[in-house]
Amino acid sequence: STQAGRPCIFIRLTGCKLRCTYCDTQYAYFEGADVTEDEIIQRIKAFPCKLVELTGGEPLEQKEAPKLLQRLLNEGYEVLLETDGVEDLSLVPQGVRIIMDVKTPGSRMVSPKSAKNLVHLKPQDEIKFVICDEKDYLFAKNFIEQHQLAGKHTLLMSPVMPDEQLTWLPERILRDGLPVRFQIQLHKVIWGEK
Repeated sequence: STQAGRPCIFIRLTGCKLRCTYCDTQYAYFEGADVTEDEIIQRIKAFPCKLVELTGGEPLEQKEAPKLLQRLLNEGYEVLLETDGVEDLSLVPQGVRIIMDVKTPGSRMVSPKSAKNLVHLKPQDEIKFVICDEKDYLFAKNFIEQHQLAGKHTLLMSPVMPDEQLTWLPERILRDGLPVRFQIQLHKVIWGEK
């Protein structure tokens, strides 16, 4: 998200019914342990950081996720939610900043639910497109235009990593004058594929 580079506590929840071709967290499909909300709060208080991101898998597949998001807000955290855009966003507490993926054709998980969830986004929320190729780029460009997203939300485009040919995407964004922020997966640049 636009928060990349800031110290952040990740809370990764297990479970995702999607199977994106480029998924780099397949362990989150099934791995994990049951942890209570109180245990989560206790663990994150060990860090001198007030930015927390709930992610997955798909965090909203866990029924208790909205309650946890509210608890984090109540505890004084700045809270981000990274979501696949398929689950119902109306359940997300108002103080949470949503980073919603819109799945592109290259993911093989395009869903009409992403467009339906747009009504639940606030101006400070972000919409992200992971781009595999030109077909994905054109899909994202069309989605932005079709739903008149320019100026409503921060729009992000991120190439699938690692990709040796990163230059084509920012060059195309510049040439077309798209109102998006190009970003890369900073953790992969720093620590590589893990």
